[in-house]
Amino acid sequence: MPGPLLDTLNGKRARTTPMWLMRQAGRYLPEYRELRGQKGGFLELAYDSEAACEVTLQPIDRFGFDGAILFSDILIVPHAMGQHLEFLAGEGPKLSPPLVQAELRDLLPDRSRYEPIYRTVRLCCERLGGQTTMLGFAGSPWTVATYMIAGEGSRDQHDARAMAYRDPGKLEALIGAIADETIEYLSGQIAAGAEAVQLFDSWAGSLAPDQFERWVIAPNARIVAALRQRHPETPVIGFPKGAGEKLPAYARETGVQAIGVDETLDPHWVARELPADMPVQGNLDPLLLLAGSAELEARVGIILDAFADRPHVFNLGHGIDRRTPIAHVERLIATVRSFEG
Repeated sequence: MPGPLLDTLNGKRARTTPMWLMRQAGRYLPEYRELRGQKGGFLELAYDSEAACEVTLQPIDRFGFDGAILFSDILIVPHAMGQHLEFLAGEGPKLSPPLVQAELRDLLPDRSRYEPIYRTVRLCCERLGGQTTMLGFAGSPWTVATYMIAGEGSRDQHDARAMAYRDPGKLEALIGAIADETIEYLSGQIAAGAEAVQLFDSWAGSLAPDQFERWVIAPNARIVAALRQRHPETPVIGFPKGAGEKLPAYARETGVQAIGVDETLDPHWVARELPADMPVQGNLDPLLLLAGSAELEARVGIILDAFADRPHVFNLGHGIDRRTPIAHVERLIATVRSFEG
């Protein structure tokens, strides 16, 4: 039988609010740090299916979350599209050659790089109990494009935003290629056993409204339509971080079944503005969880109250901070689980 998370993503209201946390498998866990120390770098860990499965399941074993999110990275797609990918200590991911200078047609794609990821999904599904939903994911085309163009992360996505104005044809070709690749990649994850998938658009908030429509809404709508045709039973969660007042348009026009909400939005506004009965996921500030202040329980109550009349998955407004104490996570879980409205 489906677990409470999958039921909620399919539009049913659960008796207790299901929860998982973005980046729940990662550096805040001592067991993760120990395993990564044994395996070496991040990319080596992500491509080691047995180890990646172990990391995926570590927070399930420790906390009993309702969803297990695949341990991987959004930059697997550009790696498969032919860019060289490495993670440098203290600097983050680096992609080469940056497409601000190079051309997409000069890259040599290698879709075999997806195979270890699919194997990780299969291993996790074999080991999970039936009540825990297996979640796959990918980056949305705009966010992935910002990394491919600059060759690294940036504060304001300058190179990609400049290309959008200076050479929109080049950006459109890149966004289209990423969308095509993302359809195949997520379809492969679903075929391997992922029961729901999330599209992360971490840099959606950097775009003006007309640019948001072109580079965020349109390509995500294309991905969702293709996935719904191939896998009509698999919910797609859209997470356009920083979308702000553009969130309702994203919800209406992309076709996603559920919406992830970041911490900058008032949950009562979200509940009013989104389509009725649409499942919502979010939206505790990760830094409030890190701080663990007296406000934590009150804020949890505000979020749960705001979404009490619609299907709701409790989550953070973005990924958990690596410095977050385990005790704060335990306190959050206890608060959500005990809430009676």
